[in-house]
Amino acid sequence: MKLVILDRDGTINIDSDDYVKSPEEWLPLPGALEAIARLNHAGWRVVIASNQSGLGRGLFDVAALNAMHAKMHKLLAAVGGRVDAIFYCPHGPEESCSCRKPLPGLFEQIGARFGVPLKGVPATGDSLRDLQAGAAAGCEPHLVLTGKSARHRNGPPPEGLPAGTVLHHDLAAFAEFLIERSAALQAEPKAS
Repeated sequence: MKLVILDRDGTINIDSDDYVKSPEEWLPLPGALEAIARLNHAGWRVVIASNQSGLGRGLFDVAALNAMHAKMHKLLAAVGGRVDAIFYCPHGPEESCSCRKPLPGLFEQIGARFGVPLKGVPATGDSLRDLQAGAAAGCEPHLVLTGKSARHRNGPPPEGLPAGTVLHHDLAAFAEFLIERSAALQAEPKAS
């Protein structure tokens, strides 16, 4: 199974320092939904791992979160894409849970649910903690220069990135990288 794990806010949709709290505030980044559709069409199963501490902070409820995700699913379907599952952490940083990124709990849940080892599974997000969580679970780290990392587009990358992190302009560039690499690997002659 070709599995890829994506962050949500700042990677797929526009992020907000005031939190994305409603379907009206959930707005996809240009080309992000089409990038997911391209991954799907190339045989990738797409899963989201997202910190959603706005729940624990009382800024929105599960019904609002579900409505945001329903909007995302509907917009994805319109471009021929889908997300297979959404895993989220509702806790704030003070709650000391194991599922809040940068800890790997959400990723471990994804591996258990899909029954796959996460070693080498591509994972992308727009912040250091997204990559730290994925790398701690054995995933291959990718940083998209959108959302929290947009300021690094014309300068040095953020400090402290996990070893081997690959940088991409946006989710479309990340998808293109995976698709091209997968095609190149499939085209290599098999050793007999």
